[in-house]
Amino acid sequence: MEPLERYRPIVDDFEAFLAACERPLGNAVRVNTIKASVERTLEALDEDGVEYEQADWNSRVLRLETDSPGSTWTSFHGFTHGQEEVSAVPPVVLDPQPGERVWDCCAAPGGKATQIAALMNDRGTVVANDNNLGRISALRFNAERLGATSLAVTVDDARNYSLNRFPFDEFDRTLVDAPCSCEGTIRKNPDALDNWSEGHISAIAGIQKGILRRAIQATREGGTVVYSTCTFAPEENEAVVQHALEEESCRVVDFDIGLEHSPGLTAWEGETFDPSLERAIRIYPHQNDTGGFFVAKLEVTAE
Repeated sequence: MEPLERYRPIVDDFEAFLAACERPLGNAVRVNTIKASVERTLEALDEDGVEYEQADWNSRVLRLETDSPGSTWTSFHGFTHGQEEVSAVPPVVLDPQPGERVWDCCAAPGGKATQIAALMNDRGTVVANDNNLGRISALRFNAERLGATSLAVTVDDARNYSLNRFPFDEFDRTLVDAPCSCEGTIRKNPDALDNWSEGHISAIAGIQKGILRRAIQATREGGTVVYSTCTFAPEENEAVVQHALEEESCRVVDFDIGLEHSPGLTAWEGETFDPSLERAIRIYPHQNDTGGFFVAKLEVTAE
């Protein structure tokens, strides 16, 4: 937990934050409305004798009273998909609409990409990309299991992604759920901080900046780009969005989400960020008994 001490100045009730990080994370699933309605899924869980609690902020997110959510009847039939509660936030913020063209830059193993397809009623095009060939099989498996027929899988580096393969030259919306140092996953991955270093944060922030810039370039004017990570480091969060604001045509916009959160930072260790970064959100583990996440919503503007 020692690396987390650097966040003491920015986290309200830091002791509660640390205590939450040390507690194991409960099991959550997302209802896959491509296969079944929320009502039908709840009926199936009742019939299976699995206790659950619906999340207040999203009726499609369920906290299950079971140690093996992947072994339930609903999971086997694709009615539910194991997904950490706070991980379901970025696609909701993206708010994709049926018929749109949506790019998930870093999609494997597919939880958010298939969630996007479900939010679009499986109508439109969801391009699920990842550069990790080893994880692509999980992405394809999840897309097939969950019935996401609108989803196309590509294997490429998002930083120099080409749209020449498609009959269109821009996306309506893009999700950048960036590879990160994963500090916010410590409740389910207790070894998440074992190889932590500021050097690693700096290196991965460079990758994140490249991916976010390409996402903005590939999204139409007036379109939406959501940037998210499961880490607390401002170098990977606000500083990455700040770089995009300076290099690309975009602005940070407000959004509502029914979860307790803290605003994005406007300063960190001597560096200042655009005041609009307060519109981003930081979700800490102690606020909603979840993992940690950062989410910023951008609108692509005219050059």
